Amino acid sequence: MTQVKPGDTVRIHYTGTLSDGQTFDSSEGRDPLEFTVGSGQIIPGLDAAIPGMSVGEKKTVAVVADDAYGQPDPAARQTVPRVDIPAEIPLDLGTQLQVQTPQGQVMPVTVVEVTEDQVVLDANHPLAGHDLTFAIELVEIA
Repeated sequence: MTQVKPGDTVRIHYTGTLSDGQTFDSSEGRDPLEFTVGSGQIIPGLDAAIPGMSVGEKKTVAVVADDAYGQPDPAARQTVPRVDIPAEIPLDLGTQLQVQTPQGQVMPVTVVEVTEDQVVLDANHPLAGHDLTFAIELVEIA
């Protein structure tokens, strides 16, 4: 039976869960995820688990935070004067916004703190600092 090797394009079905069992993402009800193994298109810990699998094989993979989205970077949090944010922008905790960097790049941020005078925005990936578990099934080797 053919096994996956780095450079192969594969399709997998997956369900990703946090350590408390909460599902954060899944391909259920969607097309399988397609990517080239070893190309950096998916998180390193999951990418490393694919070589050697055969079509139809299922496995569960534990991925530590450092091999997923890394640890939260304190430098990715920015405090903004509340008066600098337009009144129509919702500032509820957990709200996802997009900001533009001075270089013109659009970046997603999350509202993590709001006071009368300031708003703290966090540009870390929402899963930074979390160990993840993936239940995967190799559907196809292209």
